[in-house]
Amino acid sequence: MRLALFQPDIPQNVGAAIRLSACLNVGLDVIEPCAFPLNDRSLKRAALDYGPIAHMTRHDSWEAFLTTLVPGARLILLTTKGDTRFPDLEFRPDDVILMGKETAGAPPEVHAAAAIRLRIPISPAARSLNVVTAATLALGEGLRQNRAFP
Repeated sequence: MRLALFQPDIPQNVGAAIRLSACLNVGLDVIEPCAFPLNDRSLKRAALDYGPIAHMTRHDSWEAFLTTLVPGARLILLTTKGDTRFPDLEFRPDDVILMGKETAGAPPEVHAAAAIRLRIPISPAARSLNVVTAATLALGEGLRQNRAFP
């Protein structure tokens, strides 16, 4: 399984995703452009000391990212507009869990490329979960279903 961030806006979320990637031993794809400079200094600051053990790949664009997908891998977009409910999904070992921009979500072309648009049910009074919190739920369940925890 892999985690992918589409054009992230918030450096702290990238840092949390790097830490998640390192701790759960899964790949992390960061699809640029980011809303902040994604350089060594900003990564060290956001990821603390987890950067060296994370499995992060940077992609210059959405199109460049798509060319790296393993044949048969499903893109699972986490979105408040999802038509598949989180508890109903059977995850596969080659799934890529994709997160949209924190401030704007994912654009139509990203929605169109997703094999599954996944919605995590939350309280009607709430707007949405933090992207890395949502990713942690989905990734944890996917790893549990596939018995793939480190």
